[in-house]
Amino acid sequence: MTVSYTLKVAEARFGGFSSLLLRWRGSIYKLLYKEFLLFAALYASLSVTYRLLLTQEQRHVYAQVARYCNRSAELIPLSFVLGFYVTLVVNRWWSQYTSIPLPDQLMCVISASVHGQDQRGRLLRRTLIRYANLASVLVLRSVSTRVLKRFPTMEHVVDAGFMSQEERKKFESLKSDFNKYWVPCVWFTNLAAQARREGRVRDDIALCLLLEELNKYRGKCSMLFHYDWISIPLVYTQVVTIAVYSFFGLSLVGLQSVEPEAGAANSPELLEPGPAVGDLDMYVPLTTLLQFFFYAGWLKVAEQIINPFGEDDDDFETNQLIDRNLQVSLLSVDDMYQNLPPAEKDPYWDEDQPQPPYTVATAAESLRPSFLGSTFNLRMSDEPELSLQVEASPAAARPAPAAQTPLLGRLLGARAPSPAISLRNFGRARGAPWTPHLLRFRAEEGGDPEIAARIEEEGSQSGDEALEP
Repeated sequence: MTVSYTLKVAEARFGGFSSLLLRWRGSIYKLLYKEFLLFAALYASLSVTYRLLLTQEQRHVYAQVARYCNRSAELIPLSFVLGFYVTLVVNRWWSQYTSIPLPDQLMCVISASVHGQDQRGRLLRRTLIRYANLASVLVLRSVSTRVLKRFPTMEHVVDAGFMSQEERKKFESLKSDFNKYWVPCVWFTNLAAQARREGRVRDDIALCLLLEELNKYRGKCSMLFHYDWISIPLVYTQVVTIAVYSFFGLSLVGLQSVEPEAGAANSPELLEPGPAVGDLDMYVPLTTLLQFFFYAGWLKVAEQIINPFGEDDDDFETNQLIDRNLQVSLLSVDDMYQNLPPAEKDPYWDEDQPQPPYTVATAAESLRPSFLGSTFNLRMSDEPELSLQVEASPAAARPAPAAQTPLLGRLLGARAPSPAISLRNFGRARGAPWTPHLLRFRAEEGGDPEIAARIEEEGSQSGDEALEP
């Protein structure tokens, strides 16, 4: 059963998480205590062997090996590799939960779309939602050990009421080498089409909505099956496991308290990996055990949730989900169909600003002002000049032309006019001749002042005569 402690952490208080450390079920202690005791026993045995059973020469060789292992352990990027892997596993774990098919949306659409209070209408609604639940049971049997133990054979599925004997014969007569969890969804579509022909589904829009919700439901069944099929690449899991085991294998030897090298008194850096001169010499140091507890516990977290459809303490309660889905779906399409309470006026019928009452424990919340926006209480300047509204000049918003060489300017000046320039030529109708005024305006807008000056000079000599384009 899933371990839930949400209520315990509803409020942040002193020692809030500390109260969770004493729990056993679903805890890291239950997951890790065997490996932890093994590591401590191996470490202590090596420590006793070094101190009591080895000769002076053997101790010297062992100290050299310990220093080598300590330097080698530091080369393993354990935090990076393990952290990235656990993040990937946690994201996958939550995505698998959101892929579990729930019939809540589908049952509401069935109750609203499939009509009839007679025996036939009731049979259609119950059969449609039963097919949906059957599909989820079949796919959960394929991915969850708990569900498979509950329904080891199709006969158990029939006895549970998810499938009739005739439906079982139809199901088993379909020859396929692949998983057939999708068969009840096909039965659903055919039965929905039959209900449409009978007039139980009154229009094609309702039928379309019904099939859309079924496709979403079937899509979750398919996604759940593919999560079970496609695992995290094995090589990544192997790399992380080897990295953790190698690190602590080297730490068993490398973090032992050994005698310092000759000349270590003058060179403090040669005192590794044992304790410095004057430090407490422990057979099994606490910091080493904490390091094992953190890193190995991290790996155990990934091991537990990489497949949440097993029988661990924090795995998904798939059997309870099956019971819940069947109960609420049948209740919604059968007992609740057209079973409405009478419509009455609410207590705030004549009130413009309804205000629900508060209890004494929550009365202080009613005194808080409502949030109107982060800038609502921003104090603006009191100077009237800064509050005046001005109209933006179109010329000021026009970008300045970029610096161009004469040759490049002539080439670019010959480009086609932009739509904004064309719209400004309101003085010339389609097919009308160009006047020097309009040509001068076009030249100025095109960014060629030389052409504009020539047009203005010619226009002053010839008046405002029309020029053919």
